[in-house]
Amino acid sequence: MLLVTGATGHVGRALVDELNRRGAAFRALVRTTRPDLPAEQQVGDLDGPLDLRGVERLFLLVPGTGLTHTTNAVAAARAAGVQRIVYLSSYAVLGDPVPAMGRWHHEREQLIRASGIPATFLRPTGFMTNTADWLPTIHAGGYVLDPIGPGRAAPVDPVDIAAVAAAVLLEDGHDPAYTVTGPEALTLAEQVAILGRAIGRPLEVRPIETPEDAVRFRYPDGAPPELAAAIVEGLQLMRADTVGLRTDVVRRLTGREARTFAAWCDDNLRLLK
Repeated sequence: MLLVTGATGHVGRALVDELNRRGAAFRALVRTTRPDLPAEQQVGDLDGPLDLRGVERLFLLVPGTGLTHTTNAVAAARAAGVQRIVYLSSYAVLGDPVPAMGRWHHEREQLIRASGIPATFLRPTGFMTNTADWLPTIHAGGYVLDPIGPGRAAPVDPVDIAAVAAAVLLEDGHDPAYTVTGPEALTLAEQVAILGRAIGRPLEVRPIETPEDAVRFRYPDGAPPELAAAIVEGLQLMRADTVGLRTDVVRRLTGREARTFAAWCDDNLRLLK
């Protein structure tokens, strides 16, 4: 039996659909029963003690920062004899040193590794669904703010992350970690141009001169100093990466190519208008 946490989010819901498509036996951990979720459901919460009896493999998606949820899940997994954990981490853990935005994922990976339970860490790049963050300025004035200029990244469709997760959950012999990316390393301006073509509307790209300006835009009343510093550091690293990390993990583990950003936009127009 598999257990999926975070089953109502972008990756978790796609994983539910993928597991159903593959005929897998699984349950979804939910705080309250969800009639719209096509899965057997187990009511529970990562904030407190969990009963994972009968669970052989656990997909662990932990929101926010901190270690409490991961500590609770790992303790329950050890008590129940869970045989494998697949943890949704982040490619930000690959930095040397690890940047602030990846630090909590790194700490969670260490905690899981120290448990002795075999694990695989999925480390995706930015989600294509993050495009929704641009909608307020698109709706207000037809523009997108660009804090990373020449920086390139290969955003990934959460559906592709879910397909990789399903393969790792259902098959044996997988690596301890996979970096999951989309197929194209794009600047933000290139992504905006693709989005504009999909919605049939020209969009302006307005550069933000400094990462600090980007923080002030997102948090006009001010962000906590630690969060602000992490955002600034992350944007500086993204601006400096003019190549963009790409892997072939989606193709190798699923047998199909990762979805392009243009294809994702075309398939998700209802979310973008």
